[in-house]
Amino acid sequence: MLTDIEIAQQAKMKKIDEIAARLGISADETEPYGHYKAKIPQKVIDSLKDKPDGKLILVTAINPTPAGEGKTTTSIGLSEAMNKIGKNAVLALREPSLGPVFGIKGGAAGGGYSQVVPMEDINLHFTGDMHAITAANNLLCAIIDNHLQQGNELGIDPRMIQIDRCLDMNDRALRNCVIGMGNRVDGVPRQDHFRITVASEVMAILCLASDLADLKKRLGSILVAYTYDGKPVFARDLNAVGAMAALLKDAINPNLVQTLENNPAFIHGGPFANIAHGCNSVRATKLALKLGDYCITEAGFGSDLGAEKFFDIKCRFAGLNPCCVVLVATIRALKYNGGVPKTELGTENLDALKKGIVNLGTHIENMQKYGVPVVVAVNHFASDTDAEIAYVTDYCKDKGVEVAFSDVFLKGGEGGIELANKVLETIDKHESAFKPIYDENLPIKEKIETLAREIYRADGVIFTAAAEKALKKIEEIGMDKMPICVAKTQYSLSDDPAKLGKPTNFSITVRDLKLSSGAGFIVVYTGDIMTMPGLPKKPAAYSIDIDNDGNISGLF
Repeated sequence: MLTDIEIAQQAKMKKIDEIAARLGISADETEPYGHYKAKIPQKVIDSLKDKPDGKLILVTAINPTPAGEGKTTTSIGLSEAMNKIGKNAVLALREPSLGPVFGIKGGAAGGGYSQVVPMEDINLHFTGDMHAITAANNLLCAIIDNHLQQGNELGIDPRMIQIDRCLDMNDRALRNCVIGMGNRVDGVPRQDHFRITVASEVMAILCLASDLADLKKRLGSILVAYTYDGKPVFARDLNAVGAMAALLKDAINPNLVQTLENNPAFIHGGPFANIAHGCNSVRATKLALKLGDYCITEAGFGSDLGAEKFFDIKCRFAGLNPCCVVLVATIRALKYNGGVPKTELGTENLDALKKGIVNLGTHIENMQKYGVPVVVAVNHFASDTDAEIAYVTDYCKDKGVEVAFSDVFLKGGEGGIELANKVLETIDKHESAFKPIYDENLPIKEKIETLAREIYRADGVIFTAAAEKALKKIEEIGMDKMPICVAKTQYSLSDDPAKLGKPTNFSITVRDLKLSSGAGFIVVYTGDIMTMPGLPKKPAAYSIDIDNDGNISGLF
């Protein structure tokens, strides 16, 4: 069987001008990056402001397992299928981070015969958005340290700097470091930290900004430090905003590419969902809604992370009204949740399936709490038995949701027609009554406790002394009336990655809080979640190579 990259390299791509033309965008309205990628500038977005929006479909999933679920693949396959049956569907996905590409998770361009292309470009440097975000973030950090070096007129306390440097690569050695070592001209020594670019506040801001003016306003509102007397210092106080925005002038524009079946896809922004808000840019999603009758988008990891943040942060800020949730699972993953080792997932095991399917059931119930109708998409494997398929079908029926078995990995759009029809039927039959799950004006603790109780199913929340101190500081400066963004393990509904299925009798431990005032939310750190991942013992980078003709291999 061909690998993902071999399938992608055999694709017959159309020039990006042809893809744009399908959307009613002329060649001179795009900003091409070679033959198969283009940026869509503000003038195009402005020209569409009076056009009605299409319907918004969110693709999410159960908690990820080593067995694989295929959320991005399903998103792409659903788009292919809807176009194949005559519907005008446009994709809006996240950009991959180099961290997972060279680490262990892999990229985010789909798989099999449901991919976006050119997949090598998308998974590597693409149009340079990640690098622009990294540069803008680190420019702000350099300006802070230069301010300290040049006399510290604002009285910034070096121990109270709130922003980290970033790098779009898994590099655990940079989590904690000391900078400014050497001579006096080499800077003021202080402890510093790096986070991965996709977990930076600048990434979140880019993905939530409505236009360049909003981008600059949000950049200026970044809380960068506190003074010795406890007063907040923002990026605008350091005159950093204009230069940061200049670095992001192209990155703010959505990227247009295509699927293997030559359907349009916008790929823009890529915050992780376990340590950031997990959604592609508002601008890309809104553009897809204007250009398509249906916009299909996805949110990172399981619905307890990505979908929750999509609803409670992105939809709240952008005024989006999703009409359907597609919840992705596999029978293999459900059996894994039921305690079956990865090596034995190909064998029928109804007892394990019955035990593990409660994870799916919890995600269904959670999505229904937002008032949005749900369709379950089961990625089909040859090892799925008739008895297992029947059990999952009956279970979903009992939950009051449609279920479709998808073969988009092997068959592309043709393998997703059943799913596409189920989604369309659900949208026609059930009107969305979307509403965020909490009021952003509630006290911080009450917002966290609501998520812990309603989404994670925890008995309660434990706040460490450090968390209590950080929470009090946020309240003191009057910036507590914001949504919250929980940094939590993706592998479990709880904050313990070892607790599979539907954990019970547990509490969520909040160890710290951080104000992302430019993005407009409060980050809540639970468990031992890291903002700078590390490489595994055998990273994917070991398998990646390029030949003398420039052909890349080993990229999945």
